[in-house]
Amino acid sequence: MADFMSKVQRSRAMSAVRGSETEIERRVRSELHKRGFRFRKNVSRLPGRPDIVLPKYRTVVFVHGCFWHRHDGCSRSKLPASNRRFWSKKIGDNVKRDQRQVRALISSGWRVLIVWECELRTLQDVVERLMSALNSRFHPSH
Repeated sequence: MADFMSKVQRSRAMSAVRGSETEIERRVRSELHKRGFRFRKNVSRLPGRPDIVLPKYRTVVFVHGCFWHRHDGCSRSKLPASNRRFWSKKIGDNVKRDQRQVRALISSGWRVLIVWECELRTLQDVVERLMSALNSRFHPSH
């Protein structure tokens, strides 16, 4: 399928995407805050600058966009038809970096939870999953 945007339009659209303070991050933080969880945002001293850090629970949460972090099996992670080699490398590098950061956090004793953009259609379920993980004794990786 051909890309419906010109190269200039695609470039403009992609350059407008920001790495933090996204709508999906704000929604997750808002729900956690309503339930009494206190956290820090984008802690730069931790690998990957996690979107949400819950020090009391020694847990970090990454809120990943399905496209930018290649959510397997998700329709939102489909690469654009134009310039596929560029996007494949870029997204592949993101995935490798994510994996390194998760390993570094786990080896430092942190629990790592990942929330995917597409999951936010059912925000209640996502927050319940996060709360369950925070209150459990096991250390999930996702």
